[in-house]
Amino acid sequence: MNAVEIEEAISQLAEQPFDAANFPYAFLEAFGNKETTIKRLRAGATNKSDLGGVLQTGSIHIVTCNAGQVTQALRALKESPATAKAKAKFVLATDGVDFEAEELAGGETVACAYSDFPNHFGFFLPLAGITTVQQIKENSFDIRATSRMNRLYVELLKDNPEWGKAERRHDMNHFMARLSCDPSVPH
Repeated sequence: MNAVEIEEAISQLAEQPFDAANFPYAFLEAFGNKETTIKRLRAGATNKSDLGGVLQTGSIHIVTCNAGQVTQALRALKESPATAKAKAKFVLATDGVDFEAEELAGGETVACAYSDFPNHFGFFLPLAGITTVQQIKENSFDIRATSRMNRLYVELLKDNPEWGKAERRHDMNHFMARLSCDPSVPH
């Protein structure tokens, strides 16, 4: 999966009603984990969590918790012997209202409202094997905008298939470019 696809999946997850039991699996799936990986984690075959969450070896330890317990749950994840043993790179706790995560090697954190976590998806791109640099993390809004523009483009072509033909492609590209320009600049 690329960053735009991940952003779309994460945004869709955040828009759905919070499901504590399924959130960890949906989160992992949004970052490109295959169905068989998710099935093995659900069955407990590869889930090594000692806190009732989901622990993917070498990746992330996720716990959903009761309302108001996110900070305590994150602390428990960081102190968990299973987290250390599995060499998890991230820990994440959420109650569907608040969302907190930490990248364990560097100590970088995210703490936000649950509905805002898609704004921080760049923080988790290493889960998808995407090496991040600070510019990517800081430009997650640009990636989100690109995703939205792509969806608009696809919808416009569905409703107006002739716009996808070679003779109209310039018009479509010009239209999309105007949409993406700074609105304060006259066209």
